[in-house]
Amino acid sequence: MGFSGASTTDGSADPDAESALLLRQSPKPEDRFNLAYIIYFTLGVGILLPWNSFITAVDYFSYLYPEASVDRVFAVAYMVVSLFCLLIIVFYAHKSEAYTRINAGLALFVISLLIVPVMDAVYIKGRVGLYDGFYVTVGVLALAGVADALVQGGLIGAAGELPKRYMQAIVAGSGGSGVLVSVLRLLTKAVFPQDADGLRKSAYLYFFTSIVFMVICMGLYNLAHRLPIMKYYGELKIEAVKEESVEKGPITGPVWRATLWNIVGTVKWYGFGVVLIYVVTLAIFPGYITEDVHSSILKDWYPVLLITAYNVFDLVGKSFTAVYLLENAKVAISACVVRLLFFPIFIGCLHGPRFFRTEIPVSLLTCLLGLTNGYLTSVLMIMAPKSVQIQHAETSGIVMVLFLVLGLASGSVIAWFWVI
Repeated sequence: MGFSGASTTDGSADPDAESALLLRQSPKPEDRFNLAYIIYFTLGVGILLPWNSFITAVDYFSYLYPEASVDRVFAVAYMVVSLFCLLIIVFYAHKSEAYTRINAGLALFVISLLIVPVMDAVYIKGRVGLYDGFYVTVGVLALAGVADALVQGGLIGAAGELPKRYMQAIVAGSGGSGVLVSVLRLLTKAVFPQDADGLRKSAYLYFFTSIVFMVICMGLYNLAHRLPIMKYYGELKIEAVKEESVEKGPITGPVWRATLWNIVGTVKWYGFGVVLIYVVTLAIFPGYITEDVHSSILKDWYPVLLITAYNVFDLVGKSFTAVYLLENAKVAISACVVRLLFFPIFIGCLHGPRFFRTEIPVSLLTCLLGLTNGYLTSVLMIMAPKSVQIQHAETSGIVMVLFLVLGLASGSVIAWFWVI
């Protein structure tokens, strides 16, 4: 909708319309030194780092609480709470600021990451079987799930209002989180003995690295909020919201619900693709990698190296969209359906010809699983917010995160029952 010649009912010029026209005609600020891109990539790393720290330290938690299904309980506590909170955020996003939600979430991440090592140092002290500590840890996971919903929903939503490269930066950063934790895992396995003391030191390293990183993320996010390019797109959104409110009235109550369902209807196929991606990936990885394949040559290094390979290729896939972005939604979603073939192929690595059960085929398939996961996730997360108007891009981004978490939760549940 243009603003040329806009006027009020008395024939005078409409100052809001004139300011909107001037804003859209003004040159876009440059992202000097790619600072905003680097910040958004770093924030993408931060989104998943707390979860990766908990799940990478699962060996230590399993040692402390041998009678608990630690990895499964952790996944349920984190993802179910995150999913529930995202539902609330979607319905009330128009009544809250992403800036506030993200800062609150980052602070909650720091608190949740700090509780575990402090509790271990003051109370647990490496002793086995103190299950009240386990219950506290699960509660902390739930708190981190709340933080995840606030931060991930807010950042993906905010990136949806920006040019495509910033969504790509967030998604690629999430891949970088897996690589960072994998490197830490390789380092701790090589340096620390795999006994109780070594596992405890490894867990401390994961948590304190994440705490420092989250504090850095808090500073960087508040810096990014003040950059000219971020202010420019923030003002564009404000003008778009004003324009819509003039046409439809205030976006509240029934109007907002109708708008929300229109947004969901617009991005539903992108969301369907994301759900499929993570149903396939989480049903196979990391359970298959850590429990079902074995190597007489690499021994207990085998699953660690496979997880690292997956994470590296996931990052490659998420980064490749900066070079080439597939903009055909039908092709991208069809590729998500084709990934279902990973199920019979990975079964073949266990029960097929002898060659398929060796390290090379399994490693290649693991890399391909990570590459396709990363690339297709990045494509769909970039495209979805651009299918709606800028004033609804944040909500569409939150809806896509909702689909993503739904896929993660579904894949984790299927992993319990999919016996290969």
